[in-house]
Amino acid sequence: MKEILLIVLANGLVNNIVLARFLGLCSFMGVTNKVDSALGMSMATTFVITLSAGLGWVIYHWILVPLGMEYLRLLSLIMVIASLVQLLELFIAKQSPALYRTLGIFLPLITTNCAVLGVALLVLDDNLSFLHSVVFGFSSSLGYSLVMVIFSGLRERQGNASPPLVFRGAPINFITAGILALAFTGFAGLAG
Repeated sequence: MKEILLIVLANGLVNNIVLARFLGLCSFMGVTNKVDSALGMSMATTFVITLSAGLGWVIYHWILVPLGMEYLRLLSLIMVIASLVQLLELFIAKQSPALYRTLGIFLPLITTNCAVLGVALLVLDDNLSFLHSVVFGFSSSLGYSLVMVIFSGLRERQGNASPPLVFRGAPINFITAGILALAFTGFAGLAG
């Protein structure tokens, strides 16, 4: 149980997939205009990251390794991720058309989100067990979700402010993201 708690804290805070590993920055900057859209994208990405970490582990260890086809690892992970995103897209379009319209192009782009593929590859590279792989994927996606919601809240607050003209738009967003990343590095000090 202690190992699982350490994996959750390490991936959610210390080794955050966005702020420490710099994966998933396109959705981090693109979907965080409003908290609602960031929360929807976070839930969708949590689903895909968690399942792709688990399914990727199963396919690699139960199919590719016994057949001596480890070189197909990347291709199999991409296929798993693309399939999960398609299922998710169909589900969201049917269950929540408003969320589907809000997420727009970013929903199918989860397929190319480097955070999703990065977590699935990290699980295999770290040679984790199945349970630890699923926990790793889930906790990484929780860290992703936490950062997405915090950053979207900060961006909504920026909408009420009037920074100098030079800083409006992308510059103030990058400055805010940098300060947020610095704040998360404080968690590394707590772990050490």
